[in-house]
Amino acid sequence: MEPDLFTAAAEDRQEKEPAGSPLAVRMRPRALDEVVGQQHLLKPGSPLRRLVGEGTGSPAGPAGPSSVILWGPPGTGKTTLAYVVSKATDKRFVELSAITAGVKEVRAVIDGARRATGGYGKETVLFLDEIHRFSKAQQDSLLPAVENRWVTLIAATTENPYFSVISPLLSRSLLLTLEPLTDDDVRGLLRRALADERGLKGAVTLPKDTEDHLLRIAGGDARRALTALEAAAGAALDKGEAEVSLETLEETVDRAAVKYDRAGDQHYDVASALIKSIRGSDVDAALHYLARMIEAGEDPRFIARRLMISASEDIGLADPNALPIAVAAAQAVAMIGFPEAALTLSHATIALALAPKSNAATTAIGAALDDVRKGLAGPVPAHLRDGHYKGAAQLGHAQGYVYPHDLSEGIAAQQYAPDAIKDREYYTPTRHGSEARYADAVEWTRKHLGRKRS
Repeated sequence: MEPDLFTAAAEDRQEKEPAGSPLAVRMRPRALDEVVGQQHLLKPGSPLRRLVGEGTGSPAGPAGPSSVILWGPPGTGKTTLAYVVSKATDKRFVELSAITAGVKEVRAVIDGARRATGGYGKETVLFLDEIHRFSKAQQDSLLPAVENRWVTLIAATTENPYFSVISPLLSRSLLLTLEPLTDDDVRGLLRRALADERGLKGAVTLPKDTEDHLLRIAGGDARRALTALEAAAGAALDKGEAEVSLETLEETVDRAAVKYDRAGDQHYDVASALIKSIRGSDVDAALHYLARMIEAGEDPRFIARRLMISASEDIGLADPNALPIAVAAAQAVAMIGFPEAALTLSHATIALALAPKSNAATTAIGAALDDVRKGLAGPVPAHLRDGHYKGAAQLGHAQGYVYPHDLSEGIAAQQYAPDAIKDREYYTPTRHGSEARYADAVEWTRKHLGRKRS
């Protein structure tokens, strides 16, 4: 549905008298050069720059601006980019939300776009927020307009478009992936908001500890950072204070600052405590340290990497599912990010903490590496060497090798290790959990291999 007279008047008043608007709205960039982060999407000649009229391509020509789908986490600038396009172009701009709009509204916009194009040559840009909420039929209704360029579509989604957007629409659009904002990106935005005439106009200052906590609260979400800053600044001014203290920020957002320095000792101390709690099977302590890392704004990928290491180092074959769970968690975290990644990390942490434990895989490779470093290697037995090249047989390579699959028991009693370590036993399985069956298996196979006890 296009803006009516009252909506247009409200928006015009908001621009002329911005004081009543939220800080996040007042600080919206007015041009692409003011956009924070996403520099990979803002290079000269990029689709977004061509949408605002930069470059030589024109919609009427063979290389006009393409429709785009903006995919990224909340607060990374999808709506902001659409807003900049609306302000920086003389095109007709229409905004719809998939939460409230349906096929009827989409068709009305398309009909209006065709009339505008045919009647007075005015091109239409349609911004559709949360396109993943549209059904297949609703998305289908966009296809003729996008394909024939009756509208240039800017669609925004927080969900993977390969699952939430129909293939025909994806193929007719460019997919632009927005990256999470870095702490430096959000820090620059906060400092601009403090000083800018559209923002707080220097009314308050922000000490480093308060700024650091704001960054943790934001978690890469610019809108969340500005909302928290505005609330804390208002509370400070109500107290007659020109500085936003950490205490005021905590009171305002009801979220205590975690005493945790991601670049210092506590980064490693808390990570160590998480892993040792998992190793000790204390699920509650493990969740506590996980929560501290999350609240401190720790990179979820760092946490996931530690869990993958723990799965092999402390659990191993006592629970063969531990590593797949940890790997799946790491993959999910990389795709979804915070805040939902907290659920995935919790899932993996609980599974690992409650799993039976074994460090047999860790000690096994450690012992094998130790021997290799001591020089206990020796030549590969001749019957195990590659016999696929000309002359290998004359050298005795692969001669006498027994193929285990030819035997009823599937195991051939022949020497596999070099002479120097032929009686070494590196793997000493426990009887914990699923590793008990591996303990039985290794005992049986060593016996049938004719191995002497070391």
